[in-house]
Amino acid sequence: MSVLWSKGSSADKIVQEFTVGRDREFDILLAASDIKGSVAHVKMLASVGLLEAGEAEILVAELEKMLAEVKEGKFSLSEDVEDVHSQVEFNLTERVGEIGKKIHSGRSRNDQVLVDVKLFLKDQIRGVKDQTEMLFDLLIKMSEENREILMPGYTHSQIGMPSSFGLWFGAYAESLADDLQLLLAAYKIADQNPLGSAAGYGSSFPLDRQMTTDLLGFCTMNYNSVAAQLSRGKSEKAVAFALASISSTLNKLASDAILFMNGNYGFISFPDEVTTGSSIMPHKKNPDVWELIRAHSNRIQSVPNEIGLLTTNLTHGYHRDFQLLKEILFPAIESTSKIISLTAFMIEKVKINGDILSDPKYDYLFTVEEVNRRVLDGVPFREAYKQVGIEVNNGTFSAKKEIAHTHMGSTGNLCNDEITAKFRKVAVMFGE
Repeated sequence: MSVLWSKGSSADKIVQEFTVGRDREFDILLAASDIKGSVAHVKMLASVGLLEAGEAEILVAELEKMLAEVKEGKFSLSEDVEDVHSQVEFNLTERVGEIGKKIHSGRSRNDQVLVDVKLFLKDQIRGVKDQTEMLFDLLIKMSEENREILMPGYTHSQIGMPSSFGLWFGAYAESLADDLQLLLAAYKIADQNPLGSAAGYGSSFPLDRQMTTDLLGFCTMNYNSVAAQLSRGKSEKAVAFALASISSTLNKLASDAILFMNGNYGFISFPDEVTTGSSIMPHKKNPDVWELIRAHSNRIQSVPNEIGLLTTNLTHGYHRDFQLLKEILFPAIESTSKIISLTAFMIEKVKINGDILSDPKYDYLFTVEEVNRRVLDGVPFREAYKQVGIEVNNGTFSAKKEIAHTHMGSTGNLCNDEITAKFRKVAVMFGE
């Protein structure tokens, strides 16, 4: 294996394989980010006199060709190359000669991988944000379309009070607005340029860090070079918390859907093509998609803890432990993207039972409505509560299946416009 940083002695093959691990597998995902970082670095080196203008032009042109190869799926890591950083530099040197070796001046693989990861995470976060917004819009649409259809509300898994599908769909929409806040926080933590921090202690070269910050589209930089290295693990954990929050929302939605399509409930149903059957029970329509959404969301919710355990008790500066962050977080990002898409897909297919509360077993949903009705007629609350309770115990309670909820956030006043405004206010803060 070719190792750019080798001092002349070769490590044992077993050690090399162990230390490289699955890094190359995930490094290919960072290729575009690595090349973009190199382009900015080359332009900066030329601006401070560490590269001649002609050299910079040659290097930038070749790097842009390489970036096009990445986008076309033609870029790969050779078997004897350790990582994406080495591959880019080897490619440059092979194509343009010795000047390709000059691009590493003023940077370390430590700040190079930080730049790569942060650029990659920014792009991935934006993708998750866009998908979350798509699901949010769908949930709001479903809330509006089904605002008049009543359903049971539960506490302690027992029949509680009347709810509605408008309230149910809208609840998950507003929960996504909270999740978006965490995603925005993760984006802002990642949106800081570490390039120029080198191995964690800066460089004696007169680097223009503001220039690379601007060229790479970072909002600001990690100013302190040690703090830049401290951000390794912190950025990943912030993203993991945001993904876990979204997953928690989708987990509850999936669990609700699984319960509500159960034959004992029958609140919702789905077409045969999105459910599975049983090998021996011909009547079965299994919620496999929802169950897998639930399972994947549970795995994603474990990622912050895994990252936390990996990065605990590490002193400042780079440690090889950080290498494993990619194989923990990157698949979690992919899984989150999938379960958001599949959740939207299933919601679009849902069929809603519009006559749930005609079943007498739901009569007791309206006991609170009756208590409140009597209070409005002048009966003290505790007395009204006692009266209705006695009727329930005696089996004489008769439900008036009517509700008149008008306060903000209730079945009669969903506040979907306000919820949408809340979501959009956060979404716009990601910028263009």
